[in-house]
Amino acid sequence: MVLTEGIAKHFRDPKRGTVKAVDGVSFRAEPGQIFGLLGVNGAGKTTLLRLLSTVLRPTSGRASVAGYDVSTHGEDVRRSIGFMSTSTALYGRLTVREQLEYFAGLYGLKGAYARNRVEAAIEKLNIGPFADGLCDKFSTGQKQRVSIARTILHDPPVLFFDEPTTGLDVVTSQIVLGFIEAERRSGKTVVFCTHIMSEAERLCDRIAVIHDGVVRGEGNLAELLERTQKPTLEGAFLRLVGAEEAMA
Repeated sequence: MVLTEGIAKHFRDPKRGTVKAVDGVSFRAEPGQIFGLLGVNGAGKTTLLRLLSTVLRPTSGRASVAGYDVSTHGEDVRRSIGFMSTSTALYGRLTVREQLEYFAGLYGLKGAYARNRVEAAIEKLNIGPFADGLCDKFSTGQKQRVSIARTILHDPPVLFFDEPTTGLDVVTSQIVLGFIEAERRSGKTVVFCTHIMSEAERLCDRIAVIHDGVVRGEGNLAELLERTQKPTLEGAFLRLVGAEEAMA
């Protein structure tokens, strides 16, 4: 489970003063559920995931991941998560197998178990046809699948995805989204950041609309539509973030 209670991250900028990248966010994501963070670029989604993954320390509030407090049990949190974003890097001079074997070692996996986890990740993400190729020769979609394979080697109970289909073609996007759906069916807790309405509609059991670091609305799709009296998620989103007036 992922739980946040009024978590905030404020930065000091010489020109703009205090920047409230995340400002008092509270939500609860359950096992076997995809919890969506829906917002435009710069809304605070990535900063929130960095707080939950212990890359950043909160200014105030608290959060726990898989039962571990992000401020006091960082190592336990990191062992419990897989975090994939568009900036997840690969070593271009390694083959896929070499890469995954290397990261399996970093996760503390050894021997036959490590090899089995590598092969399972390769099979799950349809990487077999290029598993022995060098990563710097791959397309964006192939690299994305290898990046996801990296994040699941240690079979974490919680998965964070930050805009995982950015730059992907339609076919590869469907492979990635299908994989995320399968992880939900296996009982994982998934937090999924996106600005694409169709992805949120397809995947998310609950959605938090985040804008300027603040949650403007939360619920399942039907609840958000009812609250805003809009027929589509796009319309509901625009109303919640106050964009309707600006477009009028």
